Amino acid sequence: MINEFITSHYDRIVKMARNVCKCPPDPAGELAHYTMEQFMTKPNAEALIGRREAMKFMSGIMWLSWHSSTSPYHKLYRQSGRVVELYDKTAEKRLDVEYDFETDLTIEAIQGIMEDMESDGVEQWFRVTLFKMWLNESNYSELGRITGIARTTIAQAVKECKEYIKQRIQQNGINT
Repeated sequence: MINEFITSHYDRIVKMARNVCKCPPDPAGELAHYTMEQFMTKPNAEALIGRREAMKFMSGIMWLSWHSSTSPYHKLYRQSGRVVELYDKTAEKRLDVEYDFETDLTIEAIQGIMEDMESDGVEQWFRVTLFKMWLNESNYSELGRITGIARTTIAQAVKECKEYIKQRIQQNGINT
């Protein structure tokens, strides 16, 4: 029912958007499509169509969306005064830097050591699991609340994991 209504009234909806925003077809079409999307997600859309109030309701959505600086449409599409750069200047600078293969190899080695630790037994698994959690949340107290493990135990496990990884890197002769 809603799709049929939108299809049969599409041209009128776009024309109404042009009248509301008094602008060229591009922004008016954008406003019309935004309005149709908002209308289609309303739980009472079919009731409005049945009562022949759908176009009036959609005109209200359009008018408020176009004229309100706090409307979701305005925040998404218009945001007056917002400046958007067309390219990333930092990416331009990064092109001059060569790729660091040694750092990449070191990271891969550390990941491999951590995978080995997961299968080396319960103690190593415990250490590396807490270490991975610590990488995402470096607050021992917060980790203690999340896991129910004492923060001193977590700190000790993370310390032991770091030491073990450093030791394995030195044994394998990996440059860091």
